Amino acid sequence: MAVELKYTTFNTVLGWVGVLGSAKGLLRTTLPQRSAQEAKQLLGDRVKDATWSADFFNDLLQRLRAYFGGHRVAFPDELDLPQATAFQREVWEITRLIPYGETRSYTWVAEQMGKAGAMRAVGQALARNLLPIIIPCHRVVANEGKLGGYSGGVEMKQYLLWLEASATLQ
Repeated sequence: MAVELKYTTFNTVLGWVGVLGSAKGLLRTTLPQRSAQEAKQLLGDRVKDATWSADFFNDLLQRLRAYFGGHRVAFPDELDLPQATAFQREVWEITRLIPYGETRSYTWVAEQMGKAGAMRAVGQALARNLLPIIIPCHRVVANEGKLGGYSGGVEMKQYLLWLEASATLQ
């Protein structure tokens, strides 16, 4: 039996965001895009089998709008990550523990896993994160404090870190 999928696209102060999920949890989110169509396209091929529903995602839409509006928000949502490896899941779980407005290094994440030499593998796992903001991979930086890579671009990573730092000062 196929899993019923739901999706939505909605506007924030930074642009259109897409969300795809199942009854088990969130499958994919996008960073803000210029149009609803771009956000929907970034949700991937599985969105073709999904039904549009804003109600399905409860208060997630309001929390994401608040987040992009510069407010401190938590994302304790259930995740549905069927294609993720055990290593990726562990990296993402640890990344979700990084407090709002703070950063940690790739080395720190690897050390939390008991795999101190796995910084590159941590970076590769974070590059495959399908749930930006929910799994806050933008909070992981290089040891020297350099931003490192980000699926939404280094400028977006820098902006998100600035946004969170600004919110923690309020």
